[in-house]
Amino acid sequence: MAKEQTAPRMIAENRRARHDYFIEERLEAGLALEGWEVKALRAGRGQLSEAYVFLRNNEAFLTGAHISPLKTTSTHKPADPVRTRKLLLHRNQLDHLVGAVERRGYTIVPTEMYWKNGRAKLQIGLAKGKQQHDKRATDKDRDWQRQKARLLRRP
Repeated sequence: MAKEQTAPRMIAENRRARHDYFIEERLEAGLALEGWEVKALRAGRGQLSEAYVFLRNNEAFLTGAHISPLKTTSTHKPADPVRTRKLLLHRNQLDHLVGAVERRGYTIVPTEMYWKNGRAKLQIGLAKGKQQHDKRATDKDRDWQRQKARLLRRP
């Protein structure tokens, strides 16, 4: 019997990443989580706004992601809401990321966290940083698109 596919449910989104970076490529990574973290994420207590991904010893880690513990969980072990969590990726994906970061000057940013088939997944993006004038141009373009849609809607 085949496993039933469910649509991904959003846990957290990093909107700041789209503002600060040109995201050129996206990958899906699993997260090595503890039990209390899974319970907290199911309750919607995850946040990616200050999170980033770094590579060490050919492994990827997520740091700065904030998962607030629930009051009712983890009584036997102190919960660290911003602990460093390991990302679960295939070796060829890790090699690709290492090459992009070290040789081509890319940054790895977490863009969104979601549930997929009952497991927490993190979407990461290979990104280049935006300059201030790029951010202004993006804002100007977004405002123009919004104004154009408003003008087309009027009778």
